[in-house]
Formats: sequence, structure tokens, C-alpha cells
Amino acid sequence: MRDDTIFLAVWKQLSLDIVGWANRPPVRPFGRAALDRAQAPYAGGRRPGPPGGPVASQHDEKQDHVDRFAAVERELRKAAPHLLLDVVTVALREQYGVRDVELRLADYGMTTLQVVSEAPLAEPVHIHGSPQGRAFGAQEPYVESRATQGLVTAHLPVTVRGDRLGVLTVTAPEASCDRAGLAEMQQLCEALGHEILVAERDTDLYLLARRATRLTLAAEMQWQLLPGRSVARPEFSLGAHLEPAYAIFGDNFDWSVSAHHLTLTVTNGMGKGMEAALLTNLVVNALRNARRAGLDLPGQASLADQAVYAQHRGALHASVLLLRFDLASGEVEAVDAGSPRMWRLRGGDVTAVDFDAQLPLGMFEETEYVAEHFRVEPGDRLLIGSDGVYDSASTAGERYGERALARSLSAHRFLPSGQVPLAVLRDLRDYRGPAPLDDDALVVCLDWFGRQSSAGDVSA
Repeated sequence: MRDDTIFLAVWKQLSLDIVGWANRPPVRPFGRAALDRAQAPYAGGRRPGPPGGPVASQHDEKQDHVDRFAAVERELRKAAPHLLLDVVTVALREQYGVRDVELRLADYGMTTLQVVSEAPLAEPVHIHGSPQGRAFGAQEPYVESRATQGLVTAHLPVTVRGDRLGVLTVTAPEASCDRAGLAEMQQLCEALGHEILVAERDTDLYLLARRATRLTLAAEMQWQLLPGRSVARPEFSLGAHLEPAYAIFGDNFDWSVSAHHLTLTVTNGMGKGMEAALLTNLVVNALRNARRAGLDLPGQASLADQAVYAQHRGALHASVLLLRFDLASGEVEAVDAGSPRMWRLRGGDVTAVDFDAQLPLGMFEETEYVAEHFRVEPGDRLLIGSDGVYDSASTAGERYGERALARSLSAHRFLPSGQVPLAVLRDLRDYRGPAPLDDDALVVCLDWFGRQSSAGDVSA
């Protein structure tokens, strides 16, 4: 009798389990269909928060954002080069309820922001004095209210490793443009910027958008040589600019950053037009070849010197300043082979940094070069100018490098390094008066922060 009772109890429990299994809720789907449903738009442009307590909710929201961002990154990588903006537009509409999207890139002269389109219909906007320019200059989102209730216009900088490319403008519900929403959209802008740089290998769309007018052939060659217009790392930030941007000849800058060193070169090729551009191309590529072969700084200068002399037999030469920064210690190795010069702003004082003059590259056969050394400290700002800057004269005949350049560097000490070169060149134009530049003008600005140790201390 006892065994029968036990059997009936077990059978009753199994029956309840079977009934419960039949009435269970459906299993949550997964795969592509689930991803599509997860990315569907919600009212107001933002997703509803998940159930659960505050801690679980914050964790789930963060994971949800990571998943959506990864999905957009995958779509960007798969998209055709000319369709990158379309991918971002779809993501912004689905995730944030965005109405309108517009991408503008800075032109070569860094004066206007040009719309990216196969057939541009919108007029360029000036960087100075425009809402888009405000976001571009400050490198942070700028939000404008609109007449339509509940909508705002947000301008978001598009920047890659410190290189300022342009601005993405969106019209979206006000609720989507809170601090968290803007931070998430800013991440999409960074992903877009990375893909634009990759896409430029396969399409002219983004290069054409940067042109306010046609480049000369020499300028086309020079711009294709440049690594970018600015770069930033925890140890430093660097910006550079060339004028006249659309007709540059022989001036050039180049940099390379490794785990331990920053190598920076500033070149001034002799001559005008194509002659200067071809010479500078030879010098820059010879220096890159030597650097990538593992030669030290004097060795790089010597190899480039031999390449130029072998080609021109002393008829043409190039002036170069080569610098190699130790990112951990701030020790700098320098080879001064010509005309580019350097100034240092430290603690409010501007001083010229002088080196022993050595022969320009290619002037004589098998010239030997010697490195010099100095040290940068956290808070230092270095400015390098070509002879088209410091030798440029005012209407009274005084050269810009004698006093005016130091005043300009000091006056713009609160600007970030990426904006200093253009500001100094604007001061140069004012200094010269109505006379146009009679030579290439190049300015490079480097801010040194130093490397932080694991304890938070800063090494020089």
C-alpha cells in the first residue's frame, strides 16, 4: 500500500511537469531575425530600458549599446566605399529617430566645410563663425534648438586619432540628444571617420569633397604625401598646415609613431612648381625607406642625401629638420640639414631652439650628418616653421621670425596644437599686409604631455 501511494505521488508530479512544459512561454529567437528586431526603431528615438533593478538595467543598456555599435561597424566594413554615409544614416534613424543627416569635410585650406555628395547641392559653410565650425574647432558636439518643437540639430566632429576630418550634422528628437545619446553618436562618427580613411584608397568621393577649388598638379602630389593634418597620442598632440594650400610646391611634413618613438620630419624642397614637388617626393620617400630599414637619424639623412645627389648631382638640394622623440623620457634626437627652424614655448617664454647648421640633402656627395640632443618637458610647445614663414617680410621690411612669430605663438598659447598652425599663418598674412605669400609657408606645432606611469606620475 505504501508503494502504491509513492507511485501515485510521483505520477501526479510528472503530470504537472508535462502540463507546465506544454504551456511554457516561447523560446526567445536568436540569429539574424533577432538582430533585425533588436535594431527596430522605438518611439522617441531611444530604446526602452530593460526590466530589473538599476544596476542590471545599466549593465543591459551598456551591453545593448555595445552590440548595436558592433553591428554598425560590421555594416560599415562591408559597405561599398561611397555608401558609408548611408549605413550611418540608417543606424541613426533606427536607434535615435534621426530625421536628417549631413556629412561635411574640411577643405584643404581649412577654411570651409564641404558637403559630401555625388552631386553637392548645399553650399559650403565657413569653419569660423558657423555652428558646424564650432563643433569642428572645439572637437565636441554642439547642439542647436530648432523651431520645430521637440527637435534639435546636433553637430558632431568626425575625427580619427586626432586628425580632424569634418562634421556630421543630425536633426533628431531632443530626447535622443542628451549626454548619453550624443556620446553614442560620437562613437559612430569615429567609426565613420576610420572607414572614410580606408575608403579613400578606392574612391575619390571624399577627396573631391575636400576641394573648394582645383589643386595644381604639384599640390596634388604634395597632399598625397602627407600622413594627415594632425595626430594625437597620450604623450603628445601635433598639428600642421601648408599655404598656399591649393598651390603648394616643395614644403612637406611627415611623421611616424611607434610604441616608443615619434619621428617627425619637415622638408623644404628647392625650386618652384613640379621641380620642387618631384624633389620633395624623392626626399620624403628616401627618408621613409631609410627609417623603415632601421637606420638611425643620421643614417636616414645620409641615405636621403645620397638619393638626391645621385639624381641631381648637386644642382638641386632639399632642407630638412629631422626629430626623433623618446615617448617615455622626452629625450629628442635632432639633425638640422637646412632651413626649417624651431621655437619653444615653455612657461610663457618663447625661445628659439638653435642647432648646428649642417648641409642640405643632395648638395654634395656622401655628406655625413651628426645628431644633436635636447629634452622636452611636459607642458612644452614646439613650433617649426619653413623659411616661407620666418623669412617673410612686412611692408616695413622686418622679417616675421624676428619678433612677430614669437608674439603669435604666445598669443595662441591656449589653442590646441591642431589649430595653432592655421592661426600663425593667419597672423602672417596680416603681418604682410596686402602682399600675397611669395613662397610656401609651413607650420608644425607639437604639444608635449609626457608619459604617465602606472602610478599616475608624469615622466618628462
